[in-house]
Amino acid sequence: MRIIFEATDKTGRKIRLTQTQWNHITAPSSPHTYMANHLEEVKETLISADKIIKSLYDTHKANYYKYYKINKKFMRVIVRYLNGEGFVVTSYFVSNIKNER
Repeated sequence: MRIIFEATDKTGRKIRLTQTQWNHITAPSSPHTYMANHLEEVKETLISADKIIKSLYDTHKANYYKYYKINKKFMRVIVRYLNGEGFVVTSYFVSNIKNER
């Protein structure tokens, strides 16, 4: 499994983005294909999130948000934790911060 990057979030947790997940996020059939141009923002969101919200539905997931003025939206990165390490599940831009997933 090829790792695109590994970052440490504000709480000291290591989070990885694998090539498999990046392919899933940016696939032509994905509604988030535009994310192919935002890899650095995904990493930056994990490192310096404005807000980290634990999932209401899954105790092993968290939502990372960071506001970007250029498009006036929040980058949302959903992370799943397994054995103390995090893995990016998906990422996309949203207008508002929500407690979900």
